[in-house]
Amino acid sequence: MRESLVTAAEMRAAEEAYPGFPQTVSELMERAGTAVAIEAMSAFPGCRRFAVVCGKGSNGGDGRVTARVLREHGREAVQTREPEGFDVVIDALLGTGVRGAPRPALAKLIRRINACGAPVVAVDVPSGVDASTGEVRGDAIDAALTITFHARKVGHVVAPGRFHAGHVVVADIGLRSQPTAASRATESILRLVPRRSAHDSKFSAGSVLVVGGAPGTTSAAVLSAMAALRADAGYVTLAVPRAALSTAEALALEPVKRGFRWADAVEALAPELERAGALAIGPGLGRSPQATSLVRALLEQTSLPAVVDADALHELEPFVRAAPTVLTPHAGELARLLGCSAEEVAAARLDAARRAAERYQAVVVLKGADTIVQAPDGGPVVADLGPPSLATAGTGDVLTGVIAAFLAKGLAPVDAAAAGAVAHGLAAARAQSQSGLIASDLLALLPAVLG
Repeated sequence: MRESLVTAAEMRAAEEAYPGFPQTVSELMERAGTAVAIEAMSAFPGCRRFAVVCGKGSNGGDGRVTARVLREHGREAVQTREPEGFDVVIDALLGTGVRGAPRPALAKLIRRINACGAPVVAVDVPSGVDASTGEVRGDAIDAALTITFHARKVGHVVAPGRFHAGHVVVADIGLRSQPTAASRATESILRLVPRRSAHDSKFSAGSVLVVGGAPGTTSAAVLSAMAALRADAGYVTLAVPRAALSTAEALALEPVKRGFRWADAVEALAPELERAGALAIGPGLGRSPQATSLVRALLEQTSLPAVVDADALHELEPFVRAAPTVLTPHAGELARLLGCSAEEVAAARLDAARRAAERYQAVVVLKGADTIVQAPDGGPVVADLGPPSLATAGTGDVLTGVIAAFLAKGLAPVDAAAAGAVAHGLAAARAQSQSGLIASDLLALLPAVLG
């Protein structure tokens, strides 16, 4: 259900646990370098001339073994600092233990490698990428292929590092698996989602209350409500301001619709709150003072598991809430929650998600090419199965409804969020065309993913 993601420290611990270490380090290096050579030849079978650019540490040692094995297989493999003129470049400059920006001379060499025109194969991690966080603080190799050892590193799946890694192949070099703080959600996590049984009613199958949909943005709440139903919730109520009720009625058939007045919304929604198993608040709600007050009141006065998204994140202040709470910001929204810039969030996504989870004492789902699920305690879970086509308006509203449905079915918040992100990504991947995908396309694709 989750694949281990390894940090530099955890990789070092795994190596040190290898029998006979450090005297047996040459065995590990031999296996690593051989794996790189074999994978490089397999990926580029017509290429004969390989430049192997080696650093001074163990990563360079892996590279030197790679060069020797390539020569043993009839390839020309030259250990060089001049990458131009070769068919393939092997990057063995900096390993997993290196942090921070490369020194000027190495940075210049990295730029030359990226500009040489040949595909680059990175040994373990692209030089310049922090293996433990995915952060890139200076120049970094743009690899077409990365051969890593023992397990994926965090930096292979978390942006911006993921954008430098290319296709990642994991080579077994004989190390034992050990517990890791970070993990990657796989498709098998969907097995956690309860399926309906013959004993279920529409309420026990999962009842969701969606609150949002002010005039002009009513469709956002409709997407969330329909997504909750398509994620197998048995009963969904869509609550919108009275001025938007007729629009909601026209757009959505299956959800029960309720109109509310801002002045007494909590009281008016009391019967729906009592019936619901989870609350989704924010999609299309608007950012008026009344909307902000309603968000605060619903979070403070109800004990439902809640997904807080979109407009509900605007001016959200830290709160104390015993019930499970999931915040689902994109980078810009998370930046506002933390009082920093979106660029700072994008540069250090793991750190930003962790700080927000601790500040709000909630599970934070930082959306993006790699969606990070971070609880106030425990390690991050990364869901990276979504295609680029998800970068379109409304898909976040769909994700909100899916997570709310899973919460209503009784999943723990981290599991609900991670499973929701996986289902969301797999649904998009099933689209016949990735070009022109729109959010409502996902609704019809969700049942097959969950089935």
